[in-house]
Amino acid sequence: MLDAGCGTGRLTADLLEAVPRGRVVGVDLSQNMLRSAREHLVSFSDRVSLLACDLLHLPFERAFDSIVSTAAFHWVLDHDRLFQNLRRALVPGGRLEAQCGGGPNLAKLRARANALGATAKFAPFLGSFREPWLYQNAEEAAGTLQRAGFVDVDTSIEPAPTQLDGPEHYSEFVRNIIFRRHLDYIPSEDLRAEFMKSLTEQAAADDPPFFLEYWRLNLRGRTN
Repeated sequence: MLDAGCGTGRLTADLLEAVPRGRVVGVDLSQNMLRSAREHLVSFSDRVSLLACDLLHLPFERAFDSIVSTAAFHWVLDHDRLFQNLRRALVPGGRLEAQCGGGPNLAKLRARANALGATAKFAPFLGSFREPWLYQNAEEAAGTLQRAGFVDVDTSIEPAPTQLDGPEHYSEFVRNIIFRRHLDYIPSEDLRAEFMKSLTEQAAADDPPFFLEYWRLNLRGRTN
């Protein structure tokens, strides 16, 4: 099995437990994530391999019976190339099972960040910033999988609302998990703090407050 975008290895461990006689290869672009995964998966060292790899440059051909992925594919902007690579990595009859962000994922928060980034204070840094995600809807994703050569394609969108516990939790989560790449473009900590303060104050006025409207895209398909 291939864990495409294995992160810290939590899902990888679940896969290894589910297939006690199988092997899992985990790939991720982040060396920091892979270091955490190696520590987390030390008890499975004889059945797991971890590799630093871009999903757009997978070095595998007909290598895996199945590919799984969670919360990774929306970080890849070229989905046609992504799914072509994944199909090539599967044996005939191999299966893909994945979930990532999709549809109207975080639409309200993204609109607020884009509006804030267009203001005079932040436009010099974020005015031409391109969002680092691709959130396809179910129909778009199905078409992409089919163009890549998958059959028995099944895609769907489901809500996954998340309630955070107050302004500190909200600010920390949004800063580190959602807008880390946005904030890398803002040159000073004072301005980064001001950006987050504005988003947090807007979230505090929502009903309910500090609520994130996550949407998940479910993906299934197999190769001929």
